[in-house]
Amino acid sequence: MQDIKTLLAAKKQNLLLKGFDPVTAQGFTQVPNVILENERLSLGAKLCYALLLRYAWQEERCFPGQQALANKLGSCRRSVIAFLKELEESGYVEKVRRGMGKTNIYILHCKVKSKPRKGPA
Repeated sequence: MQDIKTLLAAKKQNLLLKGFDPVTAQGFTQVPNVILENERLSLGAKLCYALLLRYAWQEERCFPGQQALANKLGSCRRSVIAFLKELEESGYVEKVRRGMGKTNIYILHCKVKSKPRKGPA
């Protein structure tokens, strides 16, 4: 197995990695390209989705508090609420309220049902 430095050199990439192993140093989160390339999502919503993925990757669901998300994103709680609303409206996140002061459960969707076209087919 080749190391990542060799692979990058073979592809003539302009990315250099020094002093860490990208696979083991703090782990990583893969974000689906459908999220990254969605021009209708703000940068904050994309980062929020990535952070939710980080939390949910092992359990297939997550329930971080909005303030915890804000702290991790370097943002405020109001921004996180807006990012989550944006993700919900686009169909990428489903929020389940647990009530009684508990955090919400967030269900992440990678595929979104397409809306029917209007007009002639």
